[in-house]
Amino acid sequence: MSDETKRDVFTDAVDALADAQASGGNVGHQDANLFMAEYDTALSDDLPVIPKAVGDVIVKLKHKKFSLSGAMSYAAVVSLSPWMTFEHEDTFALAWVLGVWRVEETGEIVKLEAEK
Repeated sequence: MSDETKRDVFTDAVDALADAQASGGNVGHQDANLFMAEYDTALSDDLPVIPKAVGDVIVKLKHKKFSLSGAMSYAAVVSLSPWMTFEHEDTFALAWVLGVWRVEETGEIVKLEAEK
């Protein structure tokens, strides 16, 4: 899986079509199949957006094998109480479950490595 979102793949496909039309060529089925394969593996456009500090806590607690409820309790009580309010609980949980999110401050996409 790459760091490309579905929108990135769509934009690449539109650009390739425009380039092909401008040069008098075309985009064939093989090209379309490649774009569809990339689209299938691309990340969702609506990834949860969380502050870097929250992401750091998720990484730390996942590594320590915390449960989601334990992680939410820890985050709310110990280290992230200003951010970890009712309105952000769903965002925290979604980032936890997906294991991928966008960093609020930088726009960077963070993906947790799968357990082996």
